[in-house]
Amino acid sequence: MKFVNKKFTWRAAAILFSITLIAANLRAPITSIGPVIPEITSRFHLTPALVGLITAIPLICFSLFSTFTPRVSGIVGLERSLLYSLLLLALGLFIRSAGNIFFLFLGSAFIGIAITIGNVLMPAFIKKKFPNKVGLVTGIYLVSMNLTSALAVGYSISIGKIGSLGWKGSIGIWGVLALITFFFWLPLMHKKQPATTRPVTTIARAMWKSRLAWQISIFMGLQSFIFYILAAWLPAMLQSWGMPDEQAGWMLSYVQMGQVPIMLIGPLLAGKMKNQTALIWVTSVLLLGGLMMIVIWKTKYIVLAVLLVGIAAGLAYALAMMFFVLRTRNIPESAALSGMSQSVGYFIAACGPPLFGVLYGWTSSWLLPLFLLVLAAIILLFTGLSAAKDRHVSE
Repeated sequence: MKFVNKKFTWRAAAILFSITLIAANLRAPITSIGPVIPEITSRFHLTPALVGLITAIPLICFSLFSTFTPRVSGIVGLERSLLYSLLLLALGLFIRSAGNIFFLFLGSAFIGIAITIGNVLMPAFIKKKFPNKVGLVTGIYLVSMNLTSALAVGYSISIGKIGSLGWKGSIGIWGVLALITFFFWLPLMHKKQPATTRPVTTIARAMWKSRLAWQISIFMGLQSFIFYILAAWLPAMLQSWGMPDEQAGWMLSYVQMGQVPIMLIGPLLAGKMKNQTALIWVTSVLLLGGLMMIVIWKTKYIVLAVLLVGIAAGLAYALAMMFFVLRTRNIPESAALSGMSQSVGYFIAACGPPLFGVLYGWTSSWLLPLFLLVLAAIILLFTGLSAAKDRHVSE
């Protein structure tokens, strides 16, 4: 179905809205926990490494289950896989906020598995439903994801103050959005798709032999590595430098806000360019500039610094999503590349928050952990330049 087909304009609009709703569920459940990390740490007496693990668990799930998701969708169907993931997400969110340390980690695992399905399948879903508007719809999808994530971070502590729910309310409220999205998605279901396990499996195996697929996967991993470290640790780091709790939460929100406009513009630009080398350079210059401002001046120019980092992170993520479409020739290839890249990528990303926490616990300083981010940004540049070349993974 094409976006421009007037006969189906009403259905195209409904599907586009459903895309924005699912996108709104894919980051907020993770980023909303950052501002209340000190409260959770105090409640359960967690070490820095365990604090990092709370954010890392969903990323570990992304890595473990990403390669299986295209195969499952080949049996269950693309739309139904996304539908069922919303129920699992809601369950995980309510379990995580139950107030028990075991449920905190168990709920994080359920959340990770559910978001994995959305992360992997949405680029293929967009390519399937809007083949002539991939850049525009991808931009809308990314804007919805990050705008909701920004609001989750900024209002996390305020939400917790409603009814004196504290951190449990801050991170549990997003289960309501998951349920709303589930019920909106129901009328869009088609009859079960015929199984496509064999071709999807064959393509997925071939993807692991592609040099380009590995370059895209590492690029995906490094940009996620940087983002999820910031999501887990930026508010706590700023609070340790004397910034009030709510203001520190809003700094992470500004990272998200910086991503919003570029995530709409970035896919449109990338889709019109023969290669995306220039966009990789823009990403790296802004990212390194913002990180070095934090290293040198800490909170002095923090708003500008986090906005630069946010713009760069947003462009990097938009490019990673577009690579799943631009570097493939069909929907099964797109799903397979997405699955591989997110499996490898989130394995890299999952190491970030715990490693950052370990380095801080070891040195009692934020300097060495911050230089870890700078190093990741430098490697991101070189992998991005390789991934940006005009070619396909099947070549």
